Amino acid sequence: MNLHEYQAKILLREYGIPVPEGVVVVSAEKAKKVAMRIGGNLFAVKAQILAGGRGKAGAIKIAHSPQEVYEIAKSLLKKKIVTYQTGPEGLKVRKILVEQGQKIKKEYYLAVLLDRSKEKICVIASRQGGVEIEEVARTHPEEIVTEYSEIFLGFPDYKARKIERFLGVPCSDIVKKLVNLFIDKELSLCEINPLVQTEDGKVYALDAKMIVDDNSIFRHPELERFYDPRDESPQEAKAKKVGISYVYIGGSVGCLVNGAGLAMATMDEILLAGGKPANFLDVGGGASLEQVKSAFSILLSDKNVRSVFVNIFGGIMRCDTVANALVQAAKEMNIKVPIVVRLEGTNVELGRKILEESGLNILTAKSIREGAELAVRKAGEYEEIKKGRRKKEDKEKIGEVV
Repeated sequence: MNLHEYQAKILLREYGIPVPEGVVVVSAEKAKKVAMRIGGNLFAVKAQILAGGRGKAGAIKIAHSPQEVYEIAKSLLKKKIVTYQTGPEGLKVRKILVEQGQKIKKEYYLAVLLDRSKEKICVIASRQGGVEIEEVARTHPEEIVTEYSEIFLGFPDYKARKIERFLGVPCSDIVKKLVNLFIDKELSLCEINPLVQTEDGKVYALDAKMIVDDNSIFRHPELERFYDPRDESPQEAKAKKVGISYVYIGGSVGCLVNGAGLAMATMDEILLAGGKPANFLDVGGGASLEQVKSAFSILLSDKNVRSVFVNIFGGIMRCDTVANALVQAAKEMNIKVPIVVRLEGTNVELGRKILEESGLNILTAKSIREGAELAVRKAGEYEEIKKGRRKKEDKEKIGEVV
C-alpha cells in the first residue's frame, strides 16, 4: 500500500521527525483558511496523488498569500495530473496539502529499505536531494553513501553519525528514528526527498514517500486508516476484494495467469511478440470458479483489452479444473474478445480436450511463446474489427462471437 505524502508525514511526526506545519484539505476555501491560520507569506500547495514527478507536472506550487493559496488549490483540485508514473490517463487530485513554506539552504536525500540480496536494512543518503536518486547514482555516485545493518539490531549510532558527517547536516537522530519507523511499521520503503536544511539552520522532511508491505497490514490495524479504495483503479479494488493480485498496465492483451513469476514471464513474452500487456493478474495456485469469473470480469472491464491470454501451469490447480472453469465463465459471461489458452501440468491433455470440445471459439497454444504471439495477433485483428475494417464473417472466424 502506497501512502500519500500527508499520510507519510503523519507517521514521521509520530516518530518525532520534524515536518513543516501543514493540513490536508479538500476545498480551496479550506486551503485559504489553513494558510491564514499558519500565517506568514510563504506557503507550499501540494496536490496529493500517488505518483512521483509532481513538481515537474505543476502539482506542487509556492504561494505568497492566503488568496494565492486559494487560487492555486482551486486550479489543482479535480484536475488530472500526468507524470512519468501515472501514464497518459493521469490521476485526479482530490486532496491538497497546504504547508508552511521554507527558505531552503540545502537539499538532501535519505531513505531506508530492505536489501533482499543481503537480507539487511539499507540506509541510503545523498548530498543531492530533490531529484531522482537513480539519476544521482548514474551521474554523481560519489554523492551517495550506503550503510547496512541487521534488522534485529536496528541501526547503530556510529553508522547514523557516519551518515551525518557525510551529509554535513545534523541528522543522526532523524536517521535513527526513520529506521525505527521502517522496522516498527514493516515498510518496504521509507524515503525523505528532500530532507532540507533551512536558512535558519533547522532540518525538515519536506517530502516523504512510504510503501507498506501488504502482507504485514493485518499486524498493523493502525495503518488501515490510510487505505482509500479511490486511490486504486476499480479493477484493482475489486481484485483485492476477491483475493486476486491485479495491476493495471494499459496495453491491449489481457493476462490471466497463476503464479507471479509466470505472470511476469507472460508479460515479457507479449512484449517480445510486439504487443503490450493490459495488466498483471495472478489468480493464485488454487483459484476457484468464482475467482476465475471475477478475473475475467476485471479484465474485460478494461475497454482497451482486445484479447485475453490465459496461461496456466496446473500444479495444485489441475488443468481440467481450470478448463472447466474457463468454459463455464465464457458461457455465462458471453465473452466476445478472442481467448488464447496455454495449459501445462497436471491433467493437461484432459484440459485441452475439454476446451476443444466446448464448442467455444477458444484458441489453444502449446507453449508460452506460441500463446503470446497468437494473443498479440488476435488483439490486432479484433482491433481492426472494432474499427469496422473487416467483414462480418471474419468476426466469427477469430472469435467475435463465442
